[in-house]
Amino acid sequence: MAFQLQKDQLVFIPLGGSEQFGANLNVYGYKGKYLAIDLGIGFADEYYPGIDILLPNPKFLEDNRKDLSGLIITHAHEDHIGAVAYLWPRLKCPIYCTEFTAEVLKKKLAENPECKAAQIHVIEPYEMAEIGPFKVRFIPVSHSIPEACSIVLETEHGQVVHSGDWNLDEAPVLGTKTKAEDFKKIGQEGVLAYVGDSTNAGVAGYSGSEGDVEKGLSAVFKEFEKRIVVTIFSSNIGRIQSICRAAKANNRHVAVLGRSLHRMIGCAKACGYLADIDDFVPEEDISAIPRENLVVIATGSQGEPRAQMALLARGSHRSLKLERGDSVIFSARPIPGNEKNIILVQNRLAAGGIDVMSPRETDHVIHVSGHPARDEIKQMYDWLRPKIVVPVHGEKVMIEDQAELARACQIDKAIAPNNGSVIQLAPIEQAGIIDHVDTGLLAVEPGRIIESGHVAISDRRKLQYSGVVHVSFVMSKKGVLMGRPHVSTTGLIDPKDAQGDEFEADLEDEVQDILEGLRHHSRKPMDRWEEEVRIGIRRAVNDILRFKPNVNVHMMEV
Repeated sequence: MAFQLQKDQLVFIPLGGSEQFGANLNVYGYKGKYLAIDLGIGFADEYYPGIDILLPNPKFLEDNRKDLSGLIITHAHEDHIGAVAYLWPRLKCPIYCTEFTAEVLKKKLAENPECKAAQIHVIEPYEMAEIGPFKVRFIPVSHSIPEACSIVLETEHGQVVHSGDWNLDEAPVLGTKTKAEDFKKIGQEGVLAYVGDSTNAGVAGYSGSEGDVEKGLSAVFKEFEKRIVVTIFSSNIGRIQSICRAAKANNRHVAVLGRSLHRMIGCAKACGYLADIDDFVPEEDISAIPRENLVVIATGSQGEPRAQMALLARGSHRSLKLERGDSVIFSARPIPGNEKNIILVQNRLAAGGIDVMSPRETDHVIHVSGHPARDEIKQMYDWLRPKIVVPVHGEKVMIEDQAELARACQIDKAIAPNNGSVIQLAPIEQAGIIDHVDTGLLAVEPGRIIESGHVAISDRRKLQYSGVVHVSFVMSKKGVLMGRPHVSTTGLIDPKDAQGDEFEADLEDEVQDILEGLRHHSRKPMDRWEEEVRIGIRRAVNDILRFKPNVNVHMMEV
């Protein structure tokens, strides 16, 4: 029986982001209504051939759309905002966010005609918004993007703090600090539950300050004599400002490569950020700037094959050719699953004589995380004193790390969810996981959105390892083979090799033998002969090559 929300219940349901990094989608249920927080993308790996972007599956919200009061976006990072333009047509609810996040969202929604009717309500920091039965406050926090907010839900059962992404950066280059007095006051009012970021729950200490990155990059730039490329997440507006200031301190101009970077910079400037940095060098003028006087900011820090950094590494960028002696700085942490792609890009750069630097290869601070480490999370617990902690946002090991930390801090209840867990927060006497709803991931293809378990994706996955045999033949209605069968293969042999021709010819002989045997000795009807040929050819290839390919058989009757 499907989960039914009771009027006296306050529940939390993570539909995405609580077993993987990215694809965040969180839901609160209260007084018979639902409120969604964040709707982001995740990055696909080789397990999803042909797929770059994954989305959380919003089926539960679709099924309850009449009771969905709204969608809150905590900040404008892709893992929290990137799925809105894909999935809003399925939800059709009002959206609530801060000014900068709204600016970014408008650009995304404009690319999908089905999102024209989307209503975006801009909420000021500390403002109270009433969204259905939910009373909501946006509390500003420091993060690597402007106007990130924690969300406080006020209910008759007590307050729930949904942290979003945050840290305790004491010197953010953009935006506000996470203020102790804000969260101490919330804690004094009483906190039922803290639903919090787990990304760095297993990392000791503090995450560091973006102000230190500016100093570190400035020192590193002094060490390099030729052109410098810095690759970052396009949404890291604070890092863009740090790079620009470090470049100016070293008498270097800055150019920007990547559509998403230009879009984010435009949104930032429209909201009054990045106002004190010099104009960027137009892409078409990059070649006119001496190498020793140029810093380039480029997308592709995660090794994305079509991003600017990958193009530069392959030497196929239209505006810039890196040369021996140039340097590339990876000013970002690898998202789990992207390591292979990043190493591939770095190897290509190194093969071209390019110096490559990542955070672990220098004593200078060239990257800090926007997420809280253990001591920061402990500090938040101390301010809020929650009765319940629900870790979210991260791989399963990260979530378990925060649950363990909460227990060590004597939190009454630490509840580690899976995606789809229905967690009752109140009445608190029955707090815990009480049910499970269907969830999962969707895969974005160029022309459609499909479930990540779609047969097309699983077939592609099999083709990576097994190869394909195509068999075609023509039969008369009396079961007589008309001409020689045709066999072609993919991923099994070298078609330029004589042995390859012999291999396919042997398979054609095998098809003839199978059909002759069926004609004289089998009582199976002809419409089953295709399957018999498929099984026989798969077995024959396995006898020769020791693995079983996909076999497609096409029989025509005349």
